[in-house]
Amino acid sequence: MKIGYARVSTHDQNLDLQIAALQKEECGLIFQEKVGGGGKDRPQLNHMMQRLRPGDEVVVWKLDRLGRNLTHLIEIVETFAQIGVTFFSINDKIDTSTASGKLVFHIFCSLAEFERAQTRERTMAGLVSARLKGNIGGRPKGLSEESQKAARIAESLYLEGYSIKLIANQLKLSRMTVYKYLNFRGVKNRCKVD
Repeated sequence: MKIGYARVSTHDQNLDLQIAALQKEECGLIFQEKVGGGGKDRPQLNHMMQRLRPGDEVVVWKLDRLGRNLTHLIEIVETFAQIGVTFFSINDKIDTSTASGKLVFHIFCSLAEFERAQTRERTMAGLVSARLKGNIGGRPKGLSEESQKAARIAESLYLEGYSIKLIANQLKLSRMTVYKYLNFRGVKNRCKVD
């Protein structure tokens, strides 16, 4: 059975063009979805995946209608192959039921894996370069100048006997932040309930 999958990114967009193309390909069942490509929650795609049986063919108007990105698309098509389902993209002319279609799709897979490896290499090289320049990365340790001023004020109020709750209210901070500031200043907390 030919099963179509049509998707647009927003509710304002129209599925008519895709549905007409899928009907022309004689899809007996068409799953329709209006959800952004980056969205992980795609109930109609999930429903379609559950309905697939060996010998079915999934048809889409374009590759980008099926996967969130190339990696996701490859995962889906590999799942099709494991089930015994072929895949056809109308505009991209990719048909995994043919030897040449499988070859083209595997070239896509190889390019995606190559790109991932290149990205990893560039990231690692960038981290090494940054470390050689003394940049460790991550969030800077310590407090900003403004936070250090607030910490000094919190310390002086605390040492004068004010409660953490009152200091937090006066400085418009959370009590946890006041504790953090006092800890930063090296002040030992009194065993007094606020």
